[in-house]
Amino acid sequence: MPAVTSLPPGAPEWVDAAIARFAAQSPALPLAVALSGGADSTALLLACAGRWPQQVQAWHVHHGLQAAADGFERHCASLCVRLGVPLSVRRVNARHARGESPEDAARRHRYACFDALALEASIRTVLIAQHADDQAETMLLALSRGAGLPGLAAMPTHWRRGAVDYWRPLLRVPGPAIRAWLHVQGTAWVEDPSNADPRFVRNRIRARLLPAIEAAFPHFRATFARSAAHAAQAQQLLQELATQDLQTTGQPPRIAALQQLTRARQANALRQWLATQHGCRPSAAQLEELLDQIAHCTTRGHRVRIKIGGGFIERQGALLRWKEVERFFSLK
Repeated sequence: MPAVTSLPPGAPEWVDAAIARFAAQSPALPLAVALSGGADSTALLLACAGRWPQQVQAWHVHHGLQAAADGFERHCASLCVRLGVPLSVRRVNARHARGESPEDAARRHRYACFDALALEASIRTVLIAQHADDQAETMLLALSRGAGLPGLAAMPTHWRRGAVDYWRPLLRVPGPAIRAWLHVQGTAWVEDPSNADPRFVRNRIRARLLPAIEAAFPHFRATFARSAAHAAQAQQLLQELATQDLQTTGQPPRIAALQQLTRARQANALRQWLATQHGCRPSAAQLEELLDQIAHCTTRGHRVRIKIGGGFIERQGALLRWKEVERFFSLK
């Protein structure tokens, strides 16, 4: 078990307090914990198994991406035997497609497994073990990419996929406090070797940037969390406004009705229409070009055709429509 070099004040109590706050939400039981074998998910499973005996199960996804993955699975199996917790293991090939980040590919496969397991086991509550350091890293990544409010809102504490509630009970707990809690419990965990690989931006943020930020702003985790909460609240208001505006413009939207809105409200409504109806998100440049074209639609003959996602936005009479690119396959 890695040594704990420093214990934040009151650290051993922070995990218990977080689980108590989560329990106050009266989650549907039984529940499942996504267990990777790392410190965070090990602590989450241990705390939940102690609070809800015989009401907790663990899910482990073997991504097949590194040799150490077999060791992760063995650790998870050993821990679950000791705790008397049922363990379900799913093996996937999580290699990323061209143009997709390895992290996004692994996440996509992981949540597909969770959705399937929830359906099989009739589970309505799934817990994920991200913590305050993960939240800060996510915000910094979003800032580095010029993200808008959805990116700056970072990770929510609670969200729903289908009929399943997903929760992050430890999102306000610093990573060092989780390790301190495990140290007090005398429970070991495994370290993912890829977490030390500087080729990944998130690892460079964790190893180099977060220590510098903490030295300058010791309470950055709490302040970052507040900023993320403010961004999430603002994004919710924008979504509500977009819903109202799309009721006026229609879906697909009428160009004349869009032109009655301010440019900012046009952008907000179009982003929501494309995301909810067509599953695509325009880049900043694509959206600016689209808004310019809408402004120029003063005659019947003005054409609009802009590539967005896997298709094109086109003008069809009085309407804007998104049309998916047709794909042709030749069989030989």
